[in-house]
Amino acid sequence: MTQVQQGSGPTALRILLGSQLRRLREAKGLSREEAAHLIRGSESKISRMELGRVGLRERDVADLLTFYGVEDEAARSAVMDLLLRANEPGWWHRFNDLLPSWFQTYVGLEEAASRIRTYEVQFVPGLLQTEEYAKAVITAGSAGVAPEEITRRVDLRMERQQVLDRPDGPFFWAVIDEAALRRPIGGSEVMRAQLEHLLDLMRQPNITIQVMPFSFGGHSAEGGAFSVLRFQDQELPDVVYVEQLASALYLDKREEVDRYSEVMERLCAVSTTPGETTDILRRIIKEN
Repeated sequence: MTQVQQGSGPTALRILLGSQLRRLREAKGLSREEAAHLIRGSESKISRMELGRVGLRERDVADLLTFYGVEDEAARSAVMDLLLRANEPGWWHRFNDLLPSWFQTYVGLEEAASRIRTYEVQFVPGLLQTEEYAKAVITAGSAGVAPEEITRRVDLRMERQQVLDRPDGPFFWAVIDEAALRRPIGGSEVMRAQLEHLLDLMRQPNITIQVMPFSFGGHSAEGGAFSVLRFQDQELPDVVYVEQLASALYLDKREEVDRYSEVMERLCAVSTTPGETTDILRRIIKEN
């Protein structure tokens, strides 16, 4: 489990790369101390590398791959390519003054993902929000923040949404609790426009929306919202993102990911079908 606290500043791809190096080391049955000796470093350096908390040098990564027995050129190239990308700043870096480091990491993972599955309890997922709904959400959670900064935060959220319009963008699958759809964020007109926006988004082939209805009662995800991200490179582990008040958890160990994936599968099984989602959205719009 990787817990990213505000201020630690790892990049998303650095976390993925560190996780991959850790898996390779463990598969060879080697200790962090043995790996550190090879690259003329300390055990704590290997630990920080595997957690994505420090930059990784090309020479160190190449030496570790050799030490871990990775001889296949395609496999080595995939890791080294990931290293190069991990060292490149993303478009969101111009919003560094607004974003806590733990959320910068998520934006980077979001950009790199090939599939994102998310469960939301309180709000419509950020990638599916209208500009006015996003403004209402951000304003409510930013007491005392200047209007100019609110505007920039909304701009950031709108720019994040462009990932869903890219030809190589991720498949986005959302399960939204009915409570989030009935909570009148921003007032009735803003909420109506948001619900109509969800109906429009459901026409996109890479977006699936389900609703966890009140009528179902208790379910397997009562612990709260989370997301599961998958990446095109099959060598990279899935990552579970769980946001907290002032930090976030990034889980990539198989047993942790499997547990959340199973919960997501159960949620999808008992939530509305796409056709039923359309019906419930239209019903809520009519009621409001």
